[in-house]
Amino acid sequence: MAQEGFKRVAILGAGNGAHAFAAHLGMLGKEVNIYNKFPEELAAIKEKGAVEVEGVLEGVGPVNKVTTDIAEAVAGAEIILVVVPAFVHRFMAQALAPHLVDGQIITIHPGRTGGVLEFAQVLKESGLKADVKIAEAQTLLYACRISGPARVAVKGLKKEVAVAAFPARDTQAVLDRLCPVLPQFKAAANVLVTSLDNIGAIFHPTTVLLNTGRIESKIPFKFYVDGMTETVTKALAKVDSERVAIARALGIEMESAAQWLRRVYGSEGENLHQLLHNTKAYWDIAAPTSMQVRYVLEDIPTGLVPFASLGESLGVPTPACRAMVDLACILYDRDFWAEGRTVANLGLAGLNREEMLHFVTEGFRG
Repeated sequence: MAQEGFKRVAILGAGNGAHAFAAHLGMLGKEVNIYNKFPEELAAIKEKGAVEVEGVLEGVGPVNKVTTDIAEAVAGAEIILVVVPAFVHRFMAQALAPHLVDGQIITIHPGRTGGVLEFAQVLKESGLKADVKIAEAQTLLYACRISGPARVAVKGLKKEVAVAAFPARDTQAVLDRLCPVLPQFKAAANVLVTSLDNIGAIFHPTTVLLNTGRIESKIPFKFYVDGMTETVTKALAKVDSERVAIARALGIEMESAAQWLRRVYGSEGENLHQLLHNTKAYWDIAAPTSMQVRYVLEDIPTGLVPFASLGESLGVPTPACRAMVDLACILYDRDFWAEGRTVANLGLAGLNREEMLHFVTEGFRG
């Protein structure tokens, strides 16, 4: 028999997604603890003792504990939600490792590409002794933005979000605890599926890089409407086709970004350009006003770099992904190839298709 849903949850992070989870779960009657390293990002929530939500969700979610002490945040928490940009995953794993106890479940929202594999490796390197389960979500459950102090606007709530544990044999146990509270979460076959289903890596970095002049001009525009012209979405589709080809090389039938928009948001259109412009949840999302934005700084090293690395390992050409990474390296004067997630630092180096699938299913190299 499946276990009942959780009662106490620790949310690690204080950004858009963390605000949305805190409000939603507080409204559902869960005991919510919030941790963040920076006290100024927690001040409003601590003062109010709650997070207010507007949009497709309306109400106020009480917060039990607001702290910069991660040990205090996770003490007694059955579920730990890691809701931070992917480049913070390594830090969170290192900070969390000494404080975990048997039976806790850690889920990463989202893992981007290879998030849970990196997280698991860092926990192991940190000497983790506790018997915990760890999983990643394919994307964030909410389309949301902080709209004021201790306030978040949820513009869209996805109908379903894929979740996979590492190893995959733990996925059902994770969902048995999550789904009584958040039924939108559905099982994916393994973390290669959730990692390659990284839609943010398709929509974000290429759009920013191809709108550099517009962003640096400081003239406001809508990211998913004005920024995604026919030519830009043509480039997005090229990157997306490479992602789907990598999945196919692993024996995974991955839906395209266009198919994903139809399924998750019920969007309509004949091509990616039309579908994006017809996705209501995206209409009001403003473009970044600086090139120092996670759409590149996160989605290149934890999205396009691992795509290209997996493609090379599996013999799948990825010229569009590589072109975008190379362009980012030039524009930012950084070596994203060296910084990013690769088959080497995700524990997949030297493995063929069958060996990769065995590893993500069983948790060890066969």
